[in-house]
Amino acid sequence: MDKFRVALSGDFIKPDGSPAFPAIDLGLLAAEANLEFAYLDDYPKFDVGEDAVLRPGDLADFDAFIMYTQRFTRASARAGSRLALVARLGVGYDTVDVRACSEAGIALTITPLGVRRPVAAALVALILAVTGKLLTKDRLTRGGPARWVEQIDHMGFGLTGRTLGMLGVGNVGAEAVRLIKPFEMEVIGHDPYVEPARLAALGVRAVGLEEVFRLADVLAVCCPLNAETHHLVDAKRLALMKPTAYLVNIARGPIVDQDALVAALRAGRLAGAGLDVLEREPPRPDEPILELDNVVFSAHALAATDQLMADCFAENVRAALDVMNGREPRAIVNRDVLENDHWRKKLAGYRERFA
Repeated sequence: MDKFRVALSGDFIKPDGSPAFPAIDLGLLAAEANLEFAYLDDYPKFDVGEDAVLRPGDLADFDAFIMYTQRFTRASARAGSRLALVARLGVGYDTVDVRACSEAGIALTITPLGVRRPVAAALVALILAVTGKLLTKDRLTRGGPARWVEQIDHMGFGLTGRTLGMLGVGNVGAEAVRLIKPFEMEVIGHDPYVEPARLAALGVRAVGLEEVFRLADVLAVCCPLNAETHHLVDAKRLALMKPTAYLVNIARGPIVDQDALVAALRAGRLAGAGLDVLEREPPRPDEPILELDNVVFSAHALAATDQLMADCFAENVRAALDVMNGREPRAIVNRDVLENDHWRKKLAGYRERFA
């Protein structure tokens, strides 16, 4: 083990070997004399299905893994005791078995700084697109003179003085609140993990879970996906919403019961939805929600800008370099790993060799 070895998800390169994301700076890794990196390139790209599960042994010769998509399971964690870090590009970690990482002495990190502004901007973009009926008006324009007059039947929904409900007001949610301020909306929020005083400082009125559904003119889903939030937005809570209200989700698809959402939209119990994420990704061509013309989709990619990729990758690299130098990296998800003897021995070993 002469060098600190970093594995990169195969999503970072195209089939022809060229960079998938030219904005990311591989020089951050190449500049380190004690580090070498390689791609795990024989997995389906941009896929989190069963075929994308990391196979036992694939990470046995690596110290760190920078992952984009793919799935990191208990079998992946057992693949090699040498692995000390899984650095996830993004803030979602529903594709990673967190408990298995902790038990194996592997730190899991995410990139909250890199995603904060781009994802918040994506949320605002979806709100504007769906309430302004942007795609409908795009289709009318492409229909030429015969359809131009139909614009009168598709008035947008103004935001000034309306109520934005935030389901989750953490890293991204708080930034979205800052960005939406010029629209002069009243902002209410439900987040059991954020102190009411912190919400108040952002200009957000703390409300109960059912109240945020009942009062929102636009409901923004910004919470993480976990056992508590799976299908948090279900038929019962959707029924609380105003028929003139809009749902916007830039978090994770399974937070919303998609079948219940389709039923509400078809019945006119909800005006529309802006969805960066879906319950099943990628969706089947016959998914009922794809037939609805009052939904705007963005392929779980609206926030995927050159700046997001560059900043998140740099954040991943900083985590890897911290571990290589025997330091605790920032943004660790599984804080309990810090008490794991196996993890501490790995970190001490790196400190002795590379720091």
